[in-house]
Amino acid sequence: MLMRAATVSHFGGPDVVEVKQVPVPEPGPGQVRIAVGAAAVNPVDVAMRAGVFGSTEGESIGLGWDVAGTIDAVGPGVDWALGARVIGLATNHVKPLGTHADYVVLRTDAIAPAPESLDDVHASTLPLNTLSAAQALDLLALASNQTLLITGAAGAVGGHAVELARLRGLIVTAVASADDAAFLQDRGAEDFVVRGQSLTRAHFDGVLDAAGIGGDAIAAVRDGGAYVGLWPGQEPEPERDVRIDALNVQADGAQLAQLSRLADQGAILARVAQTIPLDQAAAAHSRMAEGGLRGRLVLIP
Repeated sequence: MLMRAATVSHFGGPDVVEVKQVPVPEPGPGQVRIAVGAAAVNPVDVAMRAGVFGSTEGESIGLGWDVAGTIDAVGPGVDWALGARVIGLATNHVKPLGTHADYVVLRTDAIAPAPESLDDVHASTLPLNTLSAAQALDLLALASNQTLLITGAAGAVGGHAVELARLRGLIVTAVASADDAAFLQDRGAEDFVVRGQSLTRAHFDGVLDAAGIGGDAIAAVRDGGAYVGLWPGQEPEPERDVRIDALNVQADGAQLAQLSRLADQGAILARVAQTIPLDQAAAAHSRMAEGGLRGRLVLIP
């Protein structure tokens, strides 16, 4: 049996994304197969397509990390029920099949029950972005009532970081465009800085640099504070005993289940900018390049 999957066999612009026919994967021990209901498109997919993570000439690489859908087959030793609605994360930059497909196979420790209050389209925006936000906050290791600066706070990861930081009792200052101020204050930011304005020097206990501005962000951290970026290898040089980390997000079904419950409680807001048919995956990459999105593009098989 065949299915559709979005892949790249060489790097370049959106036109290199190809939706082709491939065999439907079978789950092995400790794995489930998910009939994909929806799959979000993330910046990491664009980076993979463009060759940021290295050469794969002649090797077909599957795109897509996020998924929401229904379990339709299980491997040996799996106690998940057929028909269960789940969300999950397919990590690794180089993989033969990603979630931008009709079906995907994931380990059971990479999935969680889908939020009951969300449809697949909205649920599919959660795994990568909420896990990234939560794990970045874990790396910062700030205590309640400490101050946190979040750059790119209106983006998918930054927005969830604002929400989760509030739940952890942190005092959040968000950096984004002026149009996003009311939204971010509603989600939990106590202060707001318009993107491009000078940041307070050496003031914050920590910074989550979701926008990747580097030097200006670390300059806003007090001596001995903490900086976490989202792209390993692009961190600024250490200074003033500031602890520097970069996130390497991990699939974590238990943590994702907690985040799914927060979405059902309304503490996490799933944002969708637009849905696009899987067959038009290249068009989704073109739209990503235009920027200005509030929420994720979501592919629908």
